[in-house]
Amino acid sequence: QVQLVESGGGSVQAGGSLRLSCAVYSDTYSSYYMGWFRQAPGKEREGVATLATSGITSYYAESVKGRFTISKDNAMNTLYLQMNSLKPEDTAMYYCAAGNLYGVRWTLVRSQYNYWGQGTQVTVSS
Repeated sequence: QVQLVESGGGSVQAGGSLRLSCAVYSDTYSSYYMGWFRQAPGKEREGVATLATSGITSYYAESVKGRFTISKDNAMNTLYLQMNSLKPEDTAMYYCAAGNLYGVRWTLVRSQYNYWGQGTQVTVSS
């Protein structure tokens, strides 16, 4: 079983930065691939960034590439999402997710994640 708890959301002006954190409560944290998703009102939940079990390979949605960075600290059992150059269209609830499907190393596909956090709100004003 895995429990995920996000923090770090808030309100910022366009061009600003935020760092989201996801505390991972699991004895086998390093065996999961991890991801950040977001959902804006009236829209589907979309994958933003994913980090492979190796902690080395990462992949980003085109809309955030070059602005967001996913990383993890295995010693602290924490996943991060550094968000720079924020835009109003980044406004959404952000969710941390963990998955361990056989044969999957990293993914932005929502259905391939087993565990989800409760979300943290990010609001970017123009």
